[in-house]
Amino acid sequence: MASNRTFTMIKPDAVANGHIGAILDKITKSGFKIVALKLTALTKEKAGEFYAVHKERGFYNDLVAFMSSGPIVAAILEKDNAVEDFRKLIGATDPTKAEVGTIRNLFAKSIEANAVHGSDSDENAEIEGNFYFSAFERV
Repeated sequence: MASNRTFTMIKPDAVANGHIGAILDKITKSGFKIVALKLTALTKEKAGEFYAVHKERGFYNDLVAFMSSGPIVAAILEKDNAVEDFRKLIGATDPTKAEVGTIRNLFAKSIEANAVHGSDSDENAEIEGNFYFSAFERV
């Protein structure tokens, strides 16, 4: 059964390029309710912890460096079928392959600087949301 919550993060590239408002607007106009939101920054240690699943992959160190290079916006979103619908909204990891009108098509610069993260499963949405937010920080 699909969950009604997912996790997203607006990455340092999109934050630095001033896209926070436009991305949040697109998310809410697509029917998602924001139930937790914060502007924060990851240390290299925290970025490494969040992306530990990729530790053995060749891109891990670059990913940790990128994700700790500037502020991010973390959010928990709510909508029926949240994970699947949000993955459709953000588009393919490679913005050149993302469907027209998706977040990555509109705001990403490259596979590495792809504007947003979106949970890939209900289980990961819960884990990732818990990484960034306490129960007190959610509505």
